[in-house]
Formats: sequence, C-alpha cells, structure tokens
Amino acid sequence: MDIETLKNLFEKTSGSKPLSVSELPSSGSNRRYFRLEGHDGKSLIGVLGTSLAENRAFIYMAGHFAEKGLPVPSVVAVSDDGMAYLQTDLGDTVLFKEIEKGRLTKSFSNDEKELLIKTIRLLPRVQFGGAKDMDFSVCYPTTSFDRRSIMWDLNYFKYCFLKATGLDFEEDSLEDDFQAMADVLLRTDTDTFMYRDFQSRNVMIRDGEPWLIDFQGGRRGPFYYDIASFLWQAKANLPDSLRVELLDHYLAEVQNFYPIAKEEFMDCLRHFVLFRTLQVLGAYGFRGYFEKKPHFMQSVPYAIANLRALLTTPYAEYPYLNNLLVKLVNMKQFTDEIGKKKLTVKVLSFAYKKGIPNDTSGNGGGYVFDCRAVNNPGKYDRYKPFTGLDAPVIEFLENDGEVTEFLSHCYDLVDSSVSRYIERGFTNLMVAFGCTGGQHRSVYCAQHMAEHIATKYNIKVELVHREQDIQQTFNIKE
Repeated sequence: MDIETLKNLFEKTSGSKPLSVSELPSSGSNRRYFRLEGHDGKSLIGVLGTSLAENRAFIYMAGHFAEKGLPVPSVVAVSDDGMAYLQTDLGDTVLFKEIEKGRLTKSFSNDEKELLIKTIRLLPRVQFGGAKDMDFSVCYPTTSFDRRSIMWDLNYFKYCFLKATGLDFEEDSLEDDFQAMADVLLRTDTDTFMYRDFQSRNVMIRDGEPWLIDFQGGRRGPFYYDIASFLWQAKANLPDSLRVELLDHYLAEVQNFYPIAKEEFMDCLRHFVLFRTLQVLGAYGFRGYFEKKPHFMQSVPYAIANLRALLTTPYAEYPYLNNLLVKLVNMKQFTDEIGKKKLTVKVLSFAYKKGIPNDTSGNGGGYVFDCRAVNNPGKYDRYKPFTGLDAPVIEFLENDGEVTEFLSHCYDLVDSSVSRYIERGFTNLMVAFGCTGGQHRSVYCAQHMAEHIATKYNIKVELVHREQDIQQTFNIKE
C-alpha cells in the first residue's frame, strides 16, 4: 500500500488528481497520514493503515458517531482492500497546541479553559450517546474492557517501564496486586463507549469547537477511564484547581445520562487514574526506551509527577504495588528532575533607611510589605535593647493587636502566590518586611511569615533578618 493508492482515491472522489501530497507528523501508532490538496483549494486527509481490523473499526465508528450527531471526520472513500481511506480534513488546530501557554505556565487563560470545558462536556455524549446501538464486535483489538486487556496494560507497564528503571521487585507479589486492581476496575462495568485514548492530542479545534479523531482503539468499557485519560494526561500539566473545575463540568453533563453521586464517582475514579498512569508509563517506556522516540521520554517526568501526587493518598487495596510505586517515584533519576522545580521562599526583614533588599534569584521582586503603620515598640527606651524575636517585643506587638491583623492580610496574599507558584513549577519567591530600623516590627513579621509558610506548605524557606545579621533555613520535612 502506497501513496499512489491515496492519489487514486482522491481522483475518484474529486474528479482530478491532487495538486500536492504532504505527509503529516506521525503519532504513537504506525499509521501514516497525508494531506492531499486539490486545484480548488479543498483538501482531504489520507490514511495508510497497517491493520485491516483497525481500519474497519475507525471507518465503522466514524459513520456511527456521525449518525449520532457527534463531531467526527467523515470517511469519504475506502480502497478496495480496506487498507487505505480518505477522510475530511479538520485542519491543523490541535487542542494540545491551543492550550500550550497554559500547559507551560500552569496558568490557563479564559479562552483555553473554555476549550477544555467544551471538550469535557462533549465526552459524555460520546460515551453514552455514542454507545447507543453500537456494534461493539467491530472494536479493535478487543471488544470490551475486560480482565485480559487490563492485564495487557499492567504488564506493558511492568515489562516496558518498571523493568527498564532497574528497580527490583517480587513478580508474584506484584501479580497478586495486578489481579486485585483488575477486580476493582471491573466492578464499575457500564454499557458505555470507552474512547481509550481521549486526550488533547486527539481533539481538533474547528471554528472554536472540539472535533474528535483517533478513536479506533475504543471499545465497550467504563466511562471513568476516559476522564482519567483526559484530566491526568501527562503533558497537559493541569493544575489541581482547574482539574476540579473540569471534573464538575463533566459530572454535571454525566447526570443527563447516568445519575451518580460525586463521592461515589471520585472513589471509583482514583483507581482508573492510577491504572491509566501505569498504562501511559508503559507506553512511554516502549516508545522511549525501546523505539528511542524522544517525545515520549520527555513526557515521563510529568507522568511520574502525576503518580507521585496520587500516592499521597495510599492505595490500601494494592499494598505491595503501592509501596513499589513509592520507591519508583523516589528513584534518583526521577527525584533529581523534580527537585529542580521545588519552590524556595526567601523571607527578609530590613530597614527602609538602608534600602529594599535585592532579589538575588534574578526574578526581579516579590512582595515588599511596609510595617511602619504598625505601632512601633522602638519609640520606647525599654524595648530598644530587644528585637522582634524577643518576648518583651512580641508581647507588646501582640497585645496591641495591630500586627496580628496586618499579618493576616499578608498571609492571605502570600498564600495565594505560594499555592500558584507550586502548581506552576516556579522555583523562587521573595517576601520582605520593612520598618524604620529593621529591628522590631519587620523582624517579628518576617519570622512569623517564614514559620507560617514552612508549616503550611512544607517547602524550603530561607529567612534573613538583614540588619540583625541573622539567617535561618526551614528545610522540607520528609
């Protein structure tokens, strides 16, 4: 099967030979895609497949979904042997690319959020509406999400990723927990279409609306899998706050098809998120370690970060697997990478008459709070020998009450930034407190802010009382 077959199909369809044929970038499969453009400016996408059954699955599903009013490309011509076909051209705007700025910064614009919301609200229509009257026997490579397919994916993770890391494990104990996971996943059997690879690379944006591609691997299966695939896609890099918002949109849409309480939904979902993450790591291992495709290796740190976050709530149902995964995410080859993105907050006290401290991280600033509106113990002789670290000054400031209210506002502002900086992978934030002499009010405030941040977020905090020549570091507690 070659490009000439696609050219002939194009000529039969449009009445003339294509003016140009260009191959499109390949994805994770061995299928090849081409854009064929005609003299009238119209274009079609040509597909050369390697599996007749896979081609049949896509062609059938495309027609079936179109009948259900779902936004999918139309198949306009198929070769006699079924190994090549032409479909409508949806353009080049991929959702993954459209949300690139948000993915890189973890700060998604309103337009990016709107595209994600439209896509997530479309998903239940595919899963429930698309499953109606579907002939699942056409699905490839299997008709349903069953124990065999679950074990395929778990062993994919074991042999293509876990073994490649060099981490030792007990095969029998791991297999026992794989079987236990299969039992849990199969409890949630629903008569729905499982897209299988529902992620932002498989969503095209056309006229501001999402269109679906690459659904040929879909099958009958639980709807939890696709939401896990989309919201925990490794390089989508969604912050937790946005993920929660999108989950709410999805659940609101699901209620139209399958009423379910949020607590029940979330309890089931977490198992599918773990399963999907392991399956993805298996794919990354195979495509990266064995096929030497750098794109997949670049995604590994993101998937490991997702896995690390999941394990903060242990999976008691799979004790050996849980402990093994904890060892995995803490391997030096993964912790070195994540360590580069840890946030350090530098908190300082200073005297305004000696100038505002420079931000030595090179990021150009941070917060500078002026404490001079707070009642000053330094105007009383009895407090002059002391600093904001000493009991007499602390008692004076706290009995007065002004500093407590002042700091509460500072906490709110700094907390919001620290949370977002952690989500977005920023590495430095400076918070400075200034007063007249850099001895009482600013020292008290800086000390309390440093302790507050270190306790609440368990991140590295460097404290400097500049005028007192005092330094202290609050390190992360393991």
